[in-house]
Amino acid sequence: MNQPSSLPAAPTGRERGEPSTGRRLLVSIHDVSPRSEVAVDALAERLERHLGGPRLAMLVIPDHWRESPIAGNAAFHARLRQWAGLGVEMFLHGWCHRDETPATQGFAGFKGRHMTAGEGEFLNLSRAAAAGRMREGKTLLEDILGAPVAGFVAPAWLYGPGALDALDDIGFALAEDHMKVWTPGTRNVLSRGPVVTWASRSPARIRSSLWFAGLARRTLPVLPTLRVAVHPGDVTVPALLESIDATVSRFAATHRPAHYGELLG
Repeated sequence: MNQPSSLPAAPTGRERGEPSTGRRLLVSIHDVSPRSEVAVDALAERLERHLGGPRLAMLVIPDHWRESPIAGNAAFHARLRQWAGLGVEMFLHGWCHRDETPATQGFAGFKGRHMTAGEGEFLNLSRAAAAGRMREGKTLLEDILGAPVAGFVAPAWLYGPGALDALDDIGFALAEDHMKVWTPGTRNVLSRGPVVTWASRSPARIRSSLWFAGLARRTLPVLPTLRVAVHPGDVTVPALLESIDATVSRFAATHRPAHYGELLG
């Protein structure tokens, strides 16, 4: 798919030597659904120029805001299988990505109000409710792909106690939040360090994410594993795309583009 003409083009090629094989760069595209397919295509094409191919993960929402179900969408099933066939890791990303049980008080209420725009789906669910959504989403996505999903990532990386307990029940190989990647069941931490991501929903969020990405480019390459996550909304802000280009290019200079599954090895 061609880049939209109004957006700055991503640099082509990597003018650098090969990064150390002992260091990994994990890149993911969040919120993959039929409603975001065009933006996901644009982001995937952009990232592949830096990564040397589809060495990335996609986080799939089964029914985005309960307005865009993947069940029964044969064309989108084919796209998911196509991406997976090219080597893209497929994660389950909640069920609907909307917080339908918002807390109003305490730390959970604070996180729901300030860390996401009403999208902390798994922040306040009970263990049984979280397990039901995880199990149904896992079965649906694996039936489409004909293969196991790589893992589970909660919308906005927000997990309540019920969701964490449910993860231990379902049998996902991997999970991640803002600060780590771990194996559900054992809760063994496989990688620590902040994920670099961007927010497009307000001028203040844009400024803060640009600031953090700039800081990350200078300070985070000391870590053995780096994580970068992009969202469909990023394509609407040229400054974010420029920052994504600069960040992924910088990280790929020292860290080998890899799959999350390598952390298990």
